[in-house]
Amino acid sequence: MKSEIGTKLGFVGIGTMGAPMVQCLVRAGYRPLLFDINHEAAQNVAVETGLEVIDSLPNLGRACDIVILMLPHSGIVRRVCLGEGADAPGLIDGLRPGAIIVDMSSSDPMETRKLAPDLAQAGITLLDAPVSGGLRKAIAGTLSILLGGDDSAAVRRVTPILETMGTAVLTGPLASGHASKALNNYVSAAGLAAACEALIVGRRFGLNPETLVDVLNVSTGRNNSTENKLKQFVLNGAFREAGFALGLMAKDVALAKSLSNDLGLDLPCLDKVSGLWSDARVHLDKEADHTEIFSYLETLAERDGG
Repeated sequence: MKSEIGTKLGFVGIGTMGAPMVQCLVRAGYRPLLFDINHEAAQNVAVETGLEVIDSLPNLGRACDIVILMLPHSGIVRRVCLGEGADAPGLIDGLRPGAIIVDMSSSDPMETRKLAPDLAQAGITLLDAPVSGGLRKAIAGTLSILLGGDDSAAVRRVTPILETMGTAVLTGPLASGHASKALNNYVSAAGLAAACEALIVGRRFGLNPETLVDVLNVSTGRNNSTENKLKQFVLNGAFREAGFALGLMAKDVALAKSLSNDLGLDLPCLDKVSGLWSDARVHLDKEADHTEIFSYLETLAERDGG
């Protein structure tokens, strides 16, 4: 069900995740206007859906009440929202007072807090709503959407729109969604790395890897990775079918580490996990899937353990 009749919706960032999210909106009856610096990517989705691609961020802003962002990182989010001077204007140069920007990117929560007052001066409300679930759930419209915001009316207004793409979980005030996403992915990354190391040790000892996974899944070591990644993508070597880049996982864990630093916390496990994923990002192919952390850990084990 639409949040209100006649909602003028825009979507910026028609990439790997953004494209299927737009498709979900279309299936629910929305007709978002599209913008991407990669005009061809936006045009491809427009051809499939009959949507319109807008030629500039200010023009997109002028045509919309609500704009959804699905972008690589906070720096790009800031440039899209505020522009970079007269030669590179942003959404703020077109959006009217009362408009809402929903940042569904995996952004730095501290940067989200910094961006909100700049938009508020123009009467624009910022909400954060990063997603968890990866490409398959984006296609299926079953993402977990972590929604944070200080304006309860704006939160209520966008919730039905977001729920065309998954399930909205209210996380609290502005930037709580981005903080929750970073911390969730830290825990996920730690669990995957630990599970992969267990497989490496078990195999060296002589255990059947599939049996070990079964043991984990009926015991207290069970986690998302043991249930949904080890047999499905790791043991059979189908890493890249998992659909979530190792670089993105490393970035999210680094955001969790940055958040802990900003809060003056010294957390040894987070430090170790962040370092591990950052190192893997450097040493593996830039197209590597996050499940290929197994290959990196194997390399380390063979190099250090003989």
